[in-house]
Amino acid sequence: MFCNVSVYPPSIKMLQLGFNAFTDVVGPETGSCYSVLQVVDLQQNRIRGGFPLWLTRISSLTMLDVSGNLFSGNIPAEIGKMSRLEELRMANNSFSGVIPVEIEQCSSLSVLNLEGNQFSGEIPVFLGDIRGLKSLTLAGNLFTGSLPGSFHNLSELETLNLRHNNLSGSLPEELMGMSNLTTLDLSENKFSGNIPASIGNLSRLMVFNLSGNAFSGRLPASLGNLLKLTTLDLSKQNLSGELPFELAGLPNLQVIALQENKLSGDVPEGFSSLMGLRYLNLSFNGFFGEIPATFGFLHSLVVLSLSDNRISGLIPPELGNCSDLEVLELRSNSLTGHMPADLSHLSNLNVLDLGINNLTGELPEEVSKCSLLKSLLVDANHLSGSIPDSLSNLSNLTVLDLSSNNLSGEIPANLTGISGLVYFNVSSNNLDGEIPVLLGSRFNDPSAFANNQDLCGKPLGRKCENITDKNRRKRLIMLIVIVASGASLLALCCCFYIFSLLRWRKKLKEGAAAEKKHSPARASSRTSGGRGSTDNGGPKLVMFNNKITLAETAEATRQFDEENVLSRTRYGLVFKACYNDGMVLSIRRLPDGSLDENIFRKEAEFLGKVKHRNLTVLRGYYAGSPDLRLLVFDYMPNGNLATLLQEASHQDGHVLNWPMRHLIALGIARGLSFLHTSNMVHGDLKPQNVLFDADFEAHLSDFGLDRLTVPTPAEASSSTTSVGTLGYVSPEAVLTGETTKESDVYSFGIVLLELLTGKRPLMFTQDEDIVKWVKKQLQKGQITELLEPGLLELDPESSEWEEFLLGVKVGLLCTAPDPLDRPTMSDIVFMLEGCRVGPDIPSSADPTSQPSPA
Repeated sequence: MFCNVSVYPPSIKMLQLGFNAFTDVVGPETGSCYSVLQVVDLQQNRIRGGFPLWLTRISSLTMLDVSGNLFSGNIPAEIGKMSRLEELRMANNSFSGVIPVEIEQCSSLSVLNLEGNQFSGEIPVFLGDIRGLKSLTLAGNLFTGSLPGSFHNLSELETLNLRHNNLSGSLPEELMGMSNLTTLDLSENKFSGNIPASIGNLSRLMVFNLSGNAFSGRLPASLGNLLKLTTLDLSKQNLSGELPFELAGLPNLQVIALQENKLSGDVPEGFSSLMGLRYLNLSFNGFFGEIPATFGFLHSLVVLSLSDNRISGLIPPELGNCSDLEVLELRSNSLTGHMPADLSHLSNLNVLDLGINNLTGELPEEVSKCSLLKSLLVDANHLSGSIPDSLSNLSNLTVLDLSSNNLSGEIPANLTGISGLVYFNVSSNNLDGEIPVLLGSRFNDPSAFANNQDLCGKPLGRKCENITDKNRRKRLIMLIVIVASGASLLALCCCFYIFSLLRWRKKLKEGAAAEKKHSPARASSRTSGGRGSTDNGGPKLVMFNNKITLAETAEATRQFDEENVLSRTRYGLVFKACYNDGMVLSIRRLPDGSLDENIFRKEAEFLGKVKHRNLTVLRGYYAGSPDLRLLVFDYMPNGNLATLLQEASHQDGHVLNWPMRHLIALGIARGLSFLHTSNMVHGDLKPQNVLFDADFEAHLSDFGLDRLTVPTPAEASSSTTSVGTLGYVSPEAVLTGETTKESDVYSFGIVLLELLTGKRPLMFTQDEDIVKWVKKQLQKGQITELLEPGLLELDPESSEWEEFLLGVKVGLLCTAPDPLDRPTMSDIVFMLEGCRVGPDIPSSADPTSQPSPA
């Protein structure tokens, strides 16, 4: 296959065998290798052993991709014989040693990706002599030392990714002369010193990431010269001082991540002019002053985190104008006043964290209008009044923490109707009455209700009968006191009246007038309060809600028996786990690896916080020995989109009508949009990764797992393990080996066209793909050729027909050849919501829900 063995001249120029389960590459029987191969793609298989030397004899190769396999050992010096090689991708294997100097002989190289291996030593100086390089990725290795000065020779370099190594020293001035750089990622290393002022020379820079280093000093004002900058991540450093006002003049800035530094000064009001800003995180710094009311002009803002600063004043009601806001975190500041009712205008809000401030007043009932709210935390404030019944309208709520306030009255019984609630805490208030039975059985930890003197019922140890008797005695004593006080006051009034009457008669005799005097009455009241503490421990099988053990999980999967396998992916096997109490979960057993346990826990905890209605949510994990790493997810009983489309093709499509297809597309779009706003990339969107709950609502799966499945600690935070699946991956991702938000949008467009037309991308020839086919039918006016059999009943005069055509146009927009011409996922959600045909189907596998039944 690789080398010609027939009497005919060789003709195969491109060989793509990626994303299979191959375990070996069989070489030629002889030393000769006659071939015209130009592209060999073996990525994402299970090929192990050393690098096949005979591949270096295929001198015609221009692209070689062996990423995502189990290769080990050194890269052979013979790699230098491949003089025509333009792209070499060897990411995410177990190659070790040093990069051979012979690779310098591959003078045509434009892409070199060695990410996620075990290369060590200093970065070779000779890499600076491969002057045609446009993309150099050495992330996730064990490189030490400083950056080579020879890098200044790489004048054509556009992407430099060295994240997650052990590099140190300061940023060399030579690096600042690489004027074509668009992406510079040096995060998670040990660089130190100041950020040089000459950084402003990189005028084409779009992504600048230095997070997780030890840089100190002030931010240079020259950052204001980076007019194309979209992402600025300088988080987790020792940066100090005030922010330069020039940052507010960067027109394309979308992400500002400056958390966990020592920055100070007023919260920058100048950021209000960044109309495209979507993510602003200034948490864990020393900012003070007030939150600028002009932040209300940031209508594109999705995440605003100002927690753990020294910010004071009121929460500006103008924040209610940030219509796209999904996360608002203002915890641990010195904010005062009421919680503004205007926040109820934030219809997309998922997380509202106002805990540990000095807020007062009552919890506004208007907050129930934030129907997408999943996490509401207003603990440790001075809120008073009762808990509003209207909170039960927050059907997506997962976390409700009202602890350490001055709330009174009873706990509303209708809170039990919030099916997805997984964390509930009303401790240290003045609540009374009986805990709703269903609420007490769901949250059976007494600490969630502790320090409420007159609260009774399960899980507290106080019986409501005793509390009732106690309250009855209190009321009786109070009644007796009131009656006795009234009788004494009446007797006093009578005595006073008689005395006054006698005095009046006496004065009447003397011809004097009598006066009557009145005595004011006073009332008194009392209040009481308290505080409580909670504690929790951690079993090795860490569950974010339910408490199950590893032994129960092994029993529920029949010791991970083959019969319980639901699916097989490159991220391991997925098992169905049926527990004795009737609960059903999905257990993913990750491939064997040596990822450090602490790093694995950290990454799993991070992934567990990524929650959205249209994403599969991590419920727990097991971080034991490297050969047994488990992830716990909700069980999705209705399979995946690939299976559903296949069933539809065999049943004339009637299992998928237009409203259902539209809701599936909208669910996928919403889930992917949330990932993008969380600064995450899916990287492999395809129908197999779209799962359905009991109500056939779509949930994206297999995102973020590359952070948990790399085989070595150096690869733990590798940002890219593949460039997707053939047929769904974007052209630029195939060329660069890097997945981006734009490549995700392309993959979504292919999935959307497949969902609408029923045509699988791999059905077409090399000269025609699904995008070209759809455009051809539109140009010919043969619209009915696009319709899946289940959609043939659509009336060309109906609104559903127009909605279908709009969906097709959205798919074509997503697959534009130029990534910059593609819409963002938030724009796509907006467009798909514009062709809504009916209300959303309620979900039983919402990230806030209990596991689906078997």
